[in-house]
Amino acid sequence: MEFPSQLKYTEEHEWIRLEEGNIAYVGITDFAQSELDELVYIEVETVGESLGKDDVFGTVEAVKTTSDLFMPVSGKILEFNPKLDENEGDDPTLVNKDPYGDGWIVKIELSDPSEVEGLMDVEAYKQLVA
Repeated sequence: MEFPSQLKYTEEHEWIRLEEGNIAYVGITDFAQSELDELVYIEVETVGESLGKDDVFGTVEAVKTTSDLFMPVSGKILEFNPKLDENEGDDPTLVNKDPYGDGWIVKIELSDPSEVEGLMDVEAYKQLVA
């Protein structure tokens, strides 16, 4: 199981990767996708919306269950990964295959970058899932 050290993590098993400026990518962790098993559908209808930390921004559907996706920080949803979108590439299994790369779920613009400091680092996240 992978735990990239450059990411920050939430207790709900989302990760965030900061990019240039206040831009970041968000997805679910390797642990989360392995617990859910094969994903069959990902829904994000919040593109263009500004959401608060811990707000639901979408859902992931696996064969046996559906789970909410939570914002790790406050921000605006800029983009839903077109490779996961049923109207575009429609391959939700990318999250299973490459949760930290091609399987990112949304691109966001942070409204309060200081919130990132309150998230778990890789060691804290490993302790959570151990």
